[in-house]
Parts: sequence; C-alpha cells; structure tokens
Amino acid sequence: MSKDGLLVVRCQLGEREAFRELVAIWHTPLRRYLQGMVDSVHLADDLAQEAWVAVIRGLPRLRQPERFASWLFIIARRTITDHLRQAYKAPETALDESATAVVADDELGGVLTTIQIEAGLAALPPFEREVLILFYLQDLPLTACAEVLSVPAGTVKSRLHRARRMLRNHLAEKGYQA
Repeated sequence: MSKDGLLVVRCQLGEREAFRELVAIWHTPLRRYLQGMVDSVHLADDLAQEAWVAVIRGLPRLRQPERFASWLFIIARRTITDHLRQAYKAPETALDESATAVVADDELGGVLTTIQIEAGLAALPPFEREVLILFYLQDLPLTACAEVLSVPAGTVKSRLHRARRMLRNHLAEKGYQA
C-alpha cells in the first residue's frame, strides 16, 4: 500500500496527525489545480478549504485508500463545478485578479516562463485546461485523469492531444516558439 493509502487508513482509525500529514502532502497540488482552473488565488484558497471539508466528511467512507489522490481531485472538481453553478445563478461584478506580467521576448532565450504558460492555459477552454493541469502539472497517470474526469482513458488521450495543439497554437499566436 502507498504512503497515502497508509495515511488514509490511519485517518480512518482516528489519528489526527495522519490527516495533518495528508494535508501537508496534498494541499499545494490541490491548490495549484484549483488555481489553474479558476485563475484566482483567493478563490482557489476558498475552494481548497471547501474541498478539505468534503475530504474530512468523506474520508471514513473511502473504501480504496490507495486511490486517495484521484478521489481528492474528484472532490476538487465537484467543488469547482458547485462554485460555477452558484456563480452563474448570481452573477457578480468582480475585478479579474489574473494580472499578466510583461516579460521580455528574449529574456530566457526562447524558453517559456511559468507566467507565459499560465496565460496560455487560462486562454484554453475548461476541459482542455483541466486535462493539461491534471496530467502535466499534477503528474496524474492517464487512468487517474480518466477517473477524475469521469471519462474513458481514450477520451483523456484525445483531450490531451487537442489541448496540446490548442496551447501550442495560442502560444504561437502570441509569438512564442513552442
């Protein structure tokens, strides 16, 4: 059983320290995923808190502790979906927090910076952005991505292909060499 699986079992047995360890391991990847999907640091923090509350509530019922990572990202995805539903019901006029920094073209000799890649990801449709974040930034295998997205592995492959092409085209339009 993996380290995460053992921590989950310890949590299910009531060890608070095991939950602290799970949070220490998974909070940063969870927050990075959420921020990539909602493009707001503050909203990502709020959604991460909501996701951890859902984890606390659902942890005793998790039957496959070794699949904690994909289960966590499924919860995060549902948290984002719930937030978007509420946002569409009650539209707010909020300032866009996704400020883009200006970077010189020859600054890194053709290597794309994190800011440029994040800006490219933000320009993609949600499905394509999400599959790239899960596969490349969260390092989830295809099977785990398929589980999180509730689609077959073949669909994940086709979304990855389409998303890479869309990202490459977007970055090329901005004048970056991909």
